[in-house]
Amino acid sequence: MKLPFAERAGLHVASANVPSPNFSHSDAIAGLWSLCRESALTLLQLKGRSLLPVVQGGMGVGVSAGGLAGAVARLGGVGTISSVDLRRLHPDLMQQTGHLLKEPYAAERINAANIEALKREIRRARALSEGQGVLAVNVMKALSQYEAYVRCALEEGVDAIVVGAGLPLDLPELAKDHPHTALIPILSDARGIQLLVRKWEKKGRLPDAIVIEHPRLAGGHLGAAKVADLQDPRFDFENVIPQAREFFRFAGIEGQVPLIAAGGISCLEDIQRLQALGAAGVQVGTAFAVTQECDAAPEFKRVLAQAGPQDVVEFISVAGLPARAVRTPWLEKYIRIESKLKAVAHVKKQCTMAFDCLAHCGLRDGVSSMGQFCIDQQLGHAYTGETDKGLFFRGAGKLPFGSRIASVQELMVWLLGSITLAALTPECIT
Repeated sequence: MKLPFAERAGLHVASANVPSPNFSHSDAIAGLWSLCRESALTLLQLKGRSLLPVVQGGMGVGVSAGGLAGAVARLGGVGTISSVDLRRLHPDLMQQTGHLLKEPYAAERINAANIEALKREIRRARALSEGQGVLAVNVMKALSQYEAYVRCALEEGVDAIVVGAGLPLDLPELAKDHPHTALIPILSDARGIQLLVRKWEKKGRLPDAIVIEHPRLAGGHLGAAKVADLQDPRFDFENVIPQAREFFRFAGIEGQVPLIAAGGISCLEDIQRLQALGAAGVQVGTAFAVTQECDAAPEFKRVLAQAGPQDVVEFISVAGLPARAVRTPWLEKYIRIESKLKAVAHVKKQCTMAFDCLAHCGLRDGVSSMGQFCIDQQLGHAYTGETDKGLFFRGAGKLPFGSRIASVQELMVWLLGSITLAALTPECIT
């Protein structure tokens, strides 16, 4: 029986969802480190800090905000705030901006509200983390306010900036006055890794880590040109990780850039397999999205947790990237009429939500090869649990605890120690 390990990790034997009153927070962290040693896992080294090898992925709108990120960091992992439209978490900011549509100053006020919301969520996460772990902010390169969000996060003193949905070739310049902040791009293949590292080297900075996100397995926006490319073997971890490590050796930077594998990770065996390939850690998204501490509505978590493989579908987002989500009533209808919407695509006078969340939007810009819906609006419906109208991004794999909503602590114990308590039968992807 492995229950003694669970006890060392601070879980109460009678209920895996609540920390035992007999154990302090430091006991829980020590227990998780102990589980790593017992499981022969190596710790993630980031900017001179030793961390649990688990990164919580950034998920918007509002899914991974200060509550979830703070809970993950508090246990010694990497907690990540998604920067997109965080005003939705703050009633006062929504009261000030939620009604703005056609006013000439709408975009300016909404963007200012989102910057204020990002500051609040960073501070909330920092308070919850109690100085443990690492706090990161995820900023999509495709956002119109990408630079503003990056600068805000840097000024607030976050530990790391994570950037996906595009090549962040300008990130070293944006962060030149913040040498102690870890810069972490999200890429999907060895060619992209080589290109970015070479460009950054010329600017005098290396990535502090690189997230390798597998388009066939991850949720949300995916790092491929089109849906048909999602199955390309060049994205397989068995190919990308060794190729990236060989490039690092050739470039003379071996051991300087940790690789973090993302997509389809749900159990200890996955982490052990990926570390054996050469990954330093893993990034997990959907499994954290269905935890008790996730900032989204209970209905949001239920939709993700109850979705089976047959319920998950790929399509092209308004950002022009392939995406993966649950086939809800809204998405089912959208896919059915997508070709008709694309046939009448045209440039709009203004953004549906008035603040141009994306730098390039298929709906606003009338690009028929891109999606034709308002992504901020649909993700906002998902965040509040409107199951008939929301867009619910989800990874392709099964979840560790099936449809049950567990705690962050219990998820970490399972991932690092393959430990579950009585009556729990988690499924694992192999």
